[in-house]
Amino acid sequence: MPFPRDPFSALRHAPFRRYVLGRAVMSLGGQMLMVAVGWDIYERTHSTTALGLVGLVLMLPVLLLSLPAGQVIDRVNRRSVILAASSLHVLAALALTIFTWHGAEVFWTYVVLLLTGIARAFQYPAHSAMVPQIVPPALFPNAVTWSANSFYLAAALGPALGGFVIAWTGGVFWVYAFTVGAYAIFLLAVWSLERPPTPRDTSGVRGWEALSAGLTYVRRTPMILAPITLDMFAVILGGCTTLLPVFAKDILEVGPTGLGWLRAAPSIGGVCGALAIAALPPFQRAGRALLLGVIGFGLATVGFGLSRNFALSLFFLFAMGAADMISVVVRQTLIQLLTPDAMRGRVSAVNSVFIGASNELGGFESGITATWFGTVASVVGGGIGTLLVALGAAWIWPELRRFGALPVPVTPEKESEHADET
Repeated sequence: MPFPRDPFSALRHAPFRRYVLGRAVMSLGGQMLMVAVGWDIYERTHSTTALGLVGLVLMLPVLLLSLPAGQVIDRVNRRSVILAASSLHVLAALALTIFTWHGAEVFWTYVVLLLTGIARAFQYPAHSAMVPQIVPPALFPNAVTWSANSFYLAAALGPALGGFVIAWTGGVFWVYAFTVGAYAIFLLAVWSLERPPTPRDTSGVRGWEALSAGLTYVRRTPMILAPITLDMFAVILGGCTTLLPVFAKDILEVGPTGLGWLRAAPSIGGVCGALAIAALPPFQRAGRALLLGVIGFGLATVGFGLSRNFALSLFFLFAMGAADMISVVVRQTLIQLLTPDAMRGRVSAVNSVFIGASNELGGFESGITATWFGTVASVVGGGIGTLLVALGAAWIWPELRRFGALPVPVTPEKESEHADET
């Protein structure tokens, strides 16, 4: 008998629909902004090291502040945390707009990116911990898929739109100005939500023990530790987004419009992957699917590094995004459904350190290795490293290979049925 499935179940819940649409607009602006930042810095410096520094500046606040942020998120209303972080995003984008208008030095771009990193350190784990408070438990796996899909859809449109605007206007000013409005729309979307209950931690744990509780929980839960560790090393080694301006300008010679499509291609792949996951029955062998997704990501990275054809390069980037979506859905579902609500902020913060920092550290690693060994060698070597990481994870955590279906949350109706049975 076929598995009954409503691929739009979470979107039929009005508060989540408002929230996820607002987040999609914010992500659209953020993706346009990052295309503009990469193009502007490389255009002004012609340095892969300068591009790598973008990742380092964005990573440091996430690395230093995520654990305290998780503690705040588990003590303060999560809607308030997102509002504060979103306000900082608006101010940072406004500062970039003003600095660009006045022709400020590249140094000030890095200062603004540091503020953006601070906002990310709080916003990402707060978002992950708040979604279970917006949707009923039975809708959460579908909400994870659509939340990721909204990001990938925006990331598919944003880079292409950003590249087009840069080519059309001859600069990055209007991209930054649009981003201010996009961030403000998300701020209003969060403001429109009802104030969710503030988490109540009844453990009585305080101080450093409370701060590190998320790390302890992740370390003791292999089916959370394994996916986020695997994803972290795969992204550090296999991420090539930072180097796309080099491919667009010097290798494929497709200019800022081509850069926009290169940035968009992984996200288009992610959108297609998310739509397929939403429509199909849940993974029955989620661990194997996760490992195969990472292997596919590594193979596509190698292919992209070796390609000299624009269409073929787009295909490999598309494949990278589709493969990565499997990891996103499996990882996020496991983290949120295996974690008690009172600890979701801290566990999400640990995930933010692993994933958020790995994105930016991967960008820094790509810039440095490209300077040392060349751009192509950096990307191809990173893809090979990703394949080795997947094989290593399968050996270190055999339970990941054997893991079956994703957990299904218990609804009140199911609790009543169990009570009747007993």
